[in-house]
Amino acid sequence: MDPAKRASADARSDVRDDARRDASSDTRLEDQVKDWLRYGEDLGLGPYYRDRAPLHANVEAAAAPVESQGIVTSSNTRSAATPAAIPANVPAAMAAAAPGRAPGSPINVATSSASQKVATAAAIKTPPAAPASTILPAAAAPSLFEAIDRIAGDTLPRIREDIGDCTRCKLHKGRTNIVFGVGNPKAELVFVGEGPGHDEDLKGEPFVGRAGKLLTQMIEAMGLRREDVYIANVVKCRPPENRLPEKDEISTCSPFLMRQLDVIKPKVICCLGSCSSQTLLQTTQGISKFRGEWFDFRGAKLIATYHPAYLLRNPPAKSEVWKDLQKVMAVLGLQPKKR
Repeated sequence: MDPAKRASADARSDVRDDARRDASSDTRLEDQVKDWLRYGEDLGLGPYYRDRAPLHANVEAAAAPVESQGIVTSSNTRSAATPAAIPANVPAAMAAAAPGRAPGSPINVATSSASQKVATAAAIKTPPAAPASTILPAAAAPSLFEAIDRIAGDTLPRIREDIGDCTRCKLHKGRTNIVFGVGNPKAELVFVGEGPGHDEDLKGEPFVGRAGKLLTQMIEAMGLRREDVYIANVVKCRPPENRLPEKDEISTCSPFLMRQLDVIKPKVICCLGSCSSQTLLQTTQGISKFRGEWFDFRGAKLIATYHPAYLLRNPPAKSEVWKDLQKVMAVLGLQPKKR
């Protein structure tokens, strides 16, 4: 074959091959676009890429005189296009925020054609009005503090009866007495410590040792008597060697404390030390991070301060505790005891 003819034939063959490759590439690209559209629809993103106005249309609208632009409201948006019906079991807030398309309606992905291109061009010239945006309100949910169920008609004697001769955790092995709690069952102020010590274990009453005597002085300085408040602990059996209660012991025993607080319904809960404050606030932060701050806790106001035993070791911290107690007094409308 003549070299020139052969070159011409090779060129035509190359053109045909390029055309086939382009067609195959277009087909693969179209298939990928379809797959992405279906994937986006499954994720609920259909209204995002389907209902948006073209970018250049938005630019032209922004450049147009203000007098010529219509104001789109939720009312005329509804009159312009009637949205599909929303199922009756959808919450009202979600229904108000739904776009002008029924949830779950399928997307139609079709191959391109001349008629579709014309329709697309027409849609670009006259973009649909964007639906009015609606912000969903935050769902109201109980806090972790409120998650523990309250028992209707509960009483302190019933709680003590439910505790019984408790053997639920290992602390029962070394105890002498269960230290339930003591004080006014209708107190406006409840003090919560960590657990009984040696003296408390022997007597069966919280805060009766050296730290207890200091707590009594603190209460009296606030203008109250010990009988006016209620005193309890996170755990009701003495930990060995006065160590801090362990997590499993706290999780076993603290529900009884929650029930006591629900029955008493105090205005203020004062946590004494890290153990009680971390348990009630469900945090691992040290007490110095939040001491003296107010928290809402199951209908009461909660404040944390240092444990009286800590004050016996660090007397200068008494001034900080007194500041915390003054905050409690302000909430309860108390006047300090006159010396």
